[in-house]
Amino acid sequence: MPLKVIAFDADDTLWVNEPFFREAEEKFASLLEDFMPQHAIMKELYRTEIENLGLYGYGVKGFMLSMIETAMRISDHKMPMALVEKVIQIGREMLEKPVELLPGVEEVLQSLNGDYRMVLATKGDLLDQERKLKKSGLEKYFHHIEIMSEKRTSDFEKLIRHLDVKPSEFLMMGNSLKSDILPVLELGGHAIHIPFHITWVHEQIEHEVEQEQFYTVTCIADAAALIKTMN
Repeated sequence: MPLKVIAFDADDTLWVNEPFFREAEEKFASLLEDFMPQHAIMKELYRTEIENLGLYGYGVKGFMLSMIETAMRISDHKMPMALVEKVIQIGREMLEKPVELLPGVEEVLQSLNGDYRMVLATKGDLLDQERKLKKSGLEKYFHHIEIMSEKRTSDFEKLIRHLDVKPSEFLMMGNSLKSDILPVLELGGHAIHIPFHITWVHEQIEHEVEQEQFYTVTCIADAAALIKTMN
Protein backbone atom coordinates (compact mmCIF):
# COMPACT_ATOMS: atom_id res chain seq x y z
CA MET A 1 0.00 0.00 0.00
CA PRO A 2 1.48 3.41 -0.95
CA LEU A 3 2.88 5.60 1.78
CA LYS A 4 0.79 8.62 2.73
CA VAL A 5 2.49 9.94 5.90
CA ILE A 6 6.16 10.37 6.73
CA ALA A 7 6.95 11.15 10.35
CA PHE A 8 10.27 12.49 11.60
CA ASP A 9 11.80 12.35 15.03
CA ALA A 10 13.39 15.67 16.02
CA ASP A 11 16.31 15.36 18.48
CA ASP A 12 19.40 13.86 16.81
CA THR A 13 17.39 13.19 13.64
CA LEU A 14 16.70 16.74 12.47
CA TRP A 15 18.96 18.64 14.86
CA VAL A 16 21.74 18.06 17.40
CA ASN A 17 20.66 17.24 20.95
CA GLU A 18 22.44 14.45 22.84
CA PRO A 19 25.94 16.02 22.67
CA PHE A 20 24.60 18.96 24.71
CA PHE A 21 23.49 16.56 27.45
CA ARG A 22 26.87 14.83 27.45
CA GLU A 23 28.61 18.19 27.74
CA ALA A 24 26.32 19.15 30.63
CA GLU A 25 26.98 15.84 32.41
CA GLU A 26 30.72 16.47 32.25
CA LYS A 27 30.34 19.99 33.64
CA PHE A 28 28.13 18.66 36.43
CA ALA A 29 30.58 15.91 37.33
CA SER A 30 33.44 18.42 37.44
CA LEU A 31 31.52 20.61 39.86
CA LEU A 32 31.12 17.74 42.33
CA GLU A 33 34.41 15.89 42.00
CA ASP A 34 35.33 16.84 45.59
CA PHE A 35 32.54 14.54 46.76
CA MET A 36 32.91 11.57 44.40
CA PRO A 37 34.89 10.47 41.30
CA GLN A 38 33.42 11.87 38.09
CA HIS A 39 32.51 8.50 36.55
CA ALA A 40 30.60 7.58 39.71
CA ILE A 41 28.79 10.93 39.66
CA MET A 42 27.59 10.27 36.10
CA LYS A 43 26.26 6.85 37.13
CA GLU A 44 24.40 8.41 40.04
CA LEU A 45 22.95 11.09 37.77
CA TYR A 46 21.73 8.49 35.28
CA ARG A 47 20.10 6.48 38.07
CA THR A 48 18.29 9.60 39.27
CA GLU A 49 17.14 10.49 35.76
CA ILE A 50 15.62 7.06 35.21
CA GLU A 51 13.90 7.10 38.60
CA ASN A 52 12.43 10.52 37.78
CA LEU A 53 11.21 9.88 34.24
CA GLY A 54 7.73 9.03 35.46
CA LEU A 55 7.57 12.35 37.33
CA TYR A 56 9.41 14.80 35.10
CA GLY A 57 9.44 13.14 31.70
CA TYR A 58 12.16 13.85 29.16
CA GLY A 59 13.92 17.13 28.53
CA VAL A 60 16.23 19.71 30.01
CA LYS A 61 14.01 20.77 32.91
CA GLY A 62 13.71 17.24 34.26
CA PHE A 63 17.44 16.83 33.73
CA MET A 64 18.10 19.99 35.80
CA LEU A 65 15.97 18.71 38.67
CA SER A 66 17.74 15.35 38.53
CA MET A 67 21.13 17.09 38.67
CA ILE A 68 20.10 19.02 41.79
CA GLU A 69 18.68 15.93 43.46
CA THR A 70 21.82 13.93 42.65
CA ALA A 71 24.07 16.70 43.91
CA MET A 72 22.21 16.92 47.21
CA ARG A 73 22.37 13.16 47.69
CA ILE A 74 26.05 12.61 46.94
CA SER A 75 27.09 15.66 48.98
CA ASP A 76 24.96 14.48 51.91
CA HIS A 77 23.07 17.79 51.61
CA LYS A 78 26.27 19.74 52.17
CA MET A 79 26.56 21.25 48.71
CA PRO A 80 26.81 25.06 49.04
CA MET A 81 24.14 27.20 47.42
CA ALA A 82 26.72 28.59 45.01
CA LEU A 83 27.07 25.12 43.50
CA VAL A 84 23.29 24.77 43.20
CA GLU A 85 23.27 28.02 41.24
CA LYS A 86 25.99 26.66 38.95
CA VAL A 87 23.93 23.50 38.32
CA ILE A 88 20.92 25.63 37.40
CA GLN A 89 23.13 27.66 35.09
CA ILE A 90 24.19 24.47 33.28
CA GLY A 91 20.53 23.81 32.56
CA ARG A 92 19.83 27.37 31.46
CA GLU A 93 22.75 27.22 29.03
CA MET A 94 21.26 24.05 27.52
CA LEU A 95 17.90 25.76 27.01
CA GLU A 96 19.61 28.67 25.29
CA LYS A 97 21.64 26.57 22.86
CA PRO A 98 21.19 27.41 19.18
CA VAL A 99 19.44 24.81 17.05
CA GLU A 100 22.01 23.09 14.84
CA LEU A 101 20.38 21.29 11.92
CA LEU A 102 22.00 18.05 10.82
CA PRO A 103 23.40 17.93 7.27
CA GLY A 104 20.84 17.67 4.48
CA VAL A 105 17.76 18.00 6.70
CA GLU A 106 16.10 20.99 5.05
CA GLU A 107 16.88 19.75 1.55
CA VAL A 108 15.19 16.42 2.36
CA LEU A 109 12.10 18.10 3.79
CA GLN A 110 11.86 20.27 0.69
CA SER A 111 12.20 17.27 -1.63
CA LEU A 112 9.47 15.24 0.10
CA ASN A 113 7.10 18.14 0.75
CA GLY A 114 3.94 17.91 -1.35
CA ASP A 115 4.30 14.20 -2.10
CA TYR A 116 3.42 13.09 1.42
CA ARG A 117 1.84 14.42 4.57
CA MET A 118 4.81 15.34 6.75
CA VAL A 119 4.62 14.91 10.52
CA LEU A 120 6.98 15.81 13.34
CA ALA A 121 6.69 13.11 16.01
CA THR A 122 8.97 13.78 18.93
CA LYS A 123 8.99 13.49 22.70
CA GLY A 124 10.18 15.72 25.50
CA ASP A 125 9.25 18.93 27.25
CA LEU A 126 6.54 20.77 25.33
CA LEU A 127 7.95 24.29 25.69
CA ASP A 128 11.51 23.22 24.92
CA GLN A 129 10.54 21.26 21.81
CA GLU A 130 8.32 24.08 20.57
CA ARG A 131 11.24 26.49 21.12
CA LYS A 132 13.63 24.31 19.14
CA LEU A 133 11.15 23.81 16.32
CA LYS A 134 10.59 27.55 16.03
CA LYS A 135 14.33 28.26 16.06
CA SER A 136 14.93 25.54 13.45
CA GLY A 137 12.78 27.23 10.81
CA LEU A 138 11.35 23.82 9.84
CA GLU A 139 7.82 24.21 11.16
CA LYS A 140 6.46 25.20 7.73
CA TYR A 141 7.16 21.74 6.32
CA PHE A 142 4.91 19.80 8.70
CA HIS A 143 1.24 19.00 8.26
CA HIS A 144 1.00 17.95 11.91
CA ILE A 145 3.22 18.27 15.00
CA GLU A 146 3.00 15.72 17.81
CA ILE A 147 5.05 16.26 20.99
CA MET A 148 4.65 13.17 23.14
CA SER A 149 5.54 12.53 26.76
CA GLU A 150 6.60 9.02 25.71
CA LYS A 151 6.88 7.05 22.47
CA ARG A 152 5.11 3.78 23.12
CA THR A 153 3.19 1.63 20.68
CA SER A 154 -0.05 3.05 22.08
CA ASP A 155 1.18 6.61 21.46
CA PHE A 156 1.94 5.89 17.80
CA GLU A 157 -1.35 4.02 17.45
CA LYS A 158 -3.17 7.13 18.67
CA LEU A 159 -1.20 9.34 16.26
CA ILE A 160 -1.87 7.10 13.25
CA ARG A 161 -5.57 6.95 14.11
CA HIS A 162 -5.66 10.76 14.39
CA LEU A 163 -4.05 11.06 10.95
CA ASP A 164 -6.71 8.69 9.55
CA VAL A 165 -4.29 6.38 7.77
CA LYS A 166 -3.48 2.70 8.02
CA PRO A 167 -0.20 1.68 9.73
CA SER A 168 1.00 0.35 6.36
CA GLU A 169 0.63 3.91 4.96
CA PHE A 170 2.79 5.39 7.74
CA LEU A 171 6.59 5.64 7.85
CA MET A 172 8.65 6.83 10.81
CA MET A 173 12.30 7.80 10.69
CA GLY A 174 14.54 8.51 13.65
CA ASN A 175 17.75 7.75 15.48
CA SER A 176 16.34 5.65 18.35
CA LEU A 177 15.53 2.01 17.68
CA LYS A 178 13.72 1.80 21.01
CA SER A 179 11.51 4.88 20.66
CA ASP A 180 11.21 5.61 16.95
CA ILE A 181 11.44 2.24 15.25
CA LEU A 182 10.16 -0.71 17.30
CA PRO A 183 6.74 0.77 18.27
CA VAL A 184 5.92 1.58 14.62
CA LEU A 185 7.05 -1.82 13.36
CA GLU A 186 4.87 -3.47 16.01
CA LEU A 187 1.84 -1.70 14.53
CA GLY A 188 2.69 -2.80 10.99
CA GLY A 189 4.17 0.49 9.82
CA HIS A 190 7.43 1.23 8.05
CA ALA A 191 10.51 2.57 9.84
CA ILE A 192 13.89 3.95 8.79
CA HIS A 193 16.68 4.06 11.35
CA ILE A 194 19.19 6.89 10.95
CA PRO A 195 21.87 6.24 13.59
CA PHE A 196 23.41 9.20 15.39
CA HIS A 197 26.99 8.98 16.66
CA ILE A 198 25.86 9.37 20.28
CA THR A 199 22.84 7.57 21.77
CA TRP A 200 21.64 7.92 25.35
CA VAL A 201 21.98 4.61 27.22
CA HIS A 202 18.24 4.56 27.99
CA GLU A 203 17.48 4.55 24.25
CA GLN A 204 19.76 1.62 23.40
CA ILE A 205 18.60 -1.95 22.79
CA GLU A 206 20.62 -5.17 22.84
CA HIS A 207 18.97 -7.19 20.07
CA GLU A 208 19.09 -6.87 16.28
CA VAL A 209 16.01 -5.67 14.43
CA GLU A 210 15.05 -7.86 11.50
CA GLN A 211 11.77 -7.08 9.79
CA GLU A 212 10.67 -6.60 6.21
CA GLN A 213 9.50 -3.03 6.75
CA PHE A 214 12.64 -1.94 8.61
CA TYR A 215 15.51 -0.10 6.96
CA THR A 216 18.79 1.45 8.11
CA VAL A 217 20.58 4.27 6.31
CA THR A 218 23.62 6.36 7.15
CA CYS A 219 22.06 9.80 6.70
CA ILE A 220 18.73 11.52 6.13
CA ALA A 221 19.50 12.12 2.44
CA ASP A 222 19.78 8.37 1.93
CA ALA A 223 16.44 7.96 3.72
CA ALA A 224 14.79 10.32 1.23
CA ALA A 225 16.27 8.43 -1.70
CA LEU A 226 15.01 5.16 -0.24
CA ILE A 227 11.48 6.53 0.27
CA LYS A 228 11.26 7.50 -3.40
CA THR A 229 11.79 3.82 -4.33
CA MET A 230 9.15 2.49 -1.93
CA ASN A 231 6.05 3.56 -3.84
